[in-house]
Amino acid sequence: MTASRGRVGGTGGAGRTGRPPLTEERKAEIRLEIAHAAVDLFVAQGVAATTGEQIGQAVGVSARTVWRYFPSKEACVAPLFTAGIDAIAACLRAWRPGTPLEEAFERALAGAPRPVRSPEGRAPVGALVRLTRTEPALRAVWLQSYDEAEPAFARALADRAGLPPGDLRPALQAAMLNAALRAAVEHHAWHLEGGAADADASERELARVMREALGVAAGGLA
Repeated sequence: MTASRGRVGGTGGAGRTGRPPLTEERKAEIRLEIAHAAVDLFVAQGVAATTGEQIGQAVGVSARTVWRYFPSKEACVAPLFTAGIDAIAACLRAWRPGTPLEEAFERALAGAPRPVRSPEGRAPVGALVRLTRTEPALRAVWLQSYDEAEPAFARALADRAGLPPGDLRPALQAAMLNAALRAAVEHHAWHLEGGAADADASERELARVMREALGVAAGGLA
């Protein structure tokens, strides 16, 4: 295990190197590196057999650094689940009247799956979502990501419609959209045989399923 990256955020005198503090961008990169390492280990050997030390070793940081960023090993995968929230909210704000919802999302659907790829080019989220069926702690993290997404979607829909904060309509619309997106991702993950599909083909199929789900949800969002 290398200690250099683990010392970056340290506060003890012995660990000071005179380097400037980490930028928010670098912190986000480290979180994503930890997330990819965690999901690879979870898929390869199971959640119970994976430790914080192993996750840190895979990234080149200490276990202390892992816990600085995440409260539990299961929470390490949260950045993979929440990667598309901002992009979806932006699409909702820009959604023009009369434009089919799935068309408004075309650019996001084409690009959104890529942030969840590992540095080696794998697309691990499908395998991770399948694990949420049998790992209650992972399931909690998965569902929490949708709890975080829903208010963001509601604010975007309220902004689009010029509605005041607290209006019930965008909250209901956001709940419908959120349910459609989650159903689409789970359907894709649970019906992808063995997770062995080519990453590019998997992304294209996920985008297709999400377009279909958005089309079904559009009636309630119109």
